[in-house]
Amino acid sequence: MQIHFTNEIENLKTNLIKMASLVDEQVEKAIVSLETGNVDLCKGIKAKDLEIDAYDNLIQTQCENILALFQPVAADLRFIISTMMINNQLERCGDIAVNIAQRVKKTKEYNSLVVESQISEMGKQARQMLKLAIDSFIYGDSQLAENVIKNDEIVDNLNKQAFHFLVSKMQSNPTLIEPAAHLIVLTRHIERLADHATNIAEDLVFYVEAKIISHKKKLQKLSNKGEEDN
Repeated sequence: MQIHFTNEIENLKTNLIKMASLVDEQVEKAIVSLETGNVDLCKGIKAKDLEIDAYDNLIQTQCENILALFQPVAADLRFIISTMMINNQLERCGDIAVNIAQRVKKTKEYNSLVVESQISEMGKQARQMLKLAIDSFIYGDSQLAENVIKNDEIVDNLNKQAFHFLVSKMQSNPTLIEPAAHLIVLTRHIERLADHATNIAEDLVFYVEAKIISHKKKLQKLSNKGEEDN
């Protein structure tokens, strides 16, 4: 029974790593396409998303079967729970890669605007966060996960800078309103990519250290505000 359980767990982890590798590849193509304006790199991203969706369904089914058949506890249970959550985050990252690719096609003539607004740098940071979050899961490295969580603020700051820059461009040059609007939407996708990477890192910390740290920063700010109001 124990051998069968171990095999099921290893098979589950293998599938999640395969899915993560595929998502990482899709995101890398989308971000490099954004940086370079090379829309050819976007080809196949939407088609590959179907493969990611297939992994999503497979992993969800595997988790449900393991829970039903073996009723795991403690670290094994945390692994299954975190796997289900990470699986969901990865599927969304795959969707975001598609969304980024679609926006790149609409803004390919405005690559200089992408660079000036630091959107390309924002994309690099978010893509690196996802890569490190995936590595933190593969190696069970909670310290690496903590670094990912800290870097989310960098992306948030770049997002704010890009927004203000693009708004000023729209105000000063009406011909840039449409491409700048597309780029503002694109920054939202990149910000969400970084958020999903952060969530993956938080799920890894939950598995390894049995600590729930989701929304820790927001809850701390709320607590501090409450103390100030009192």
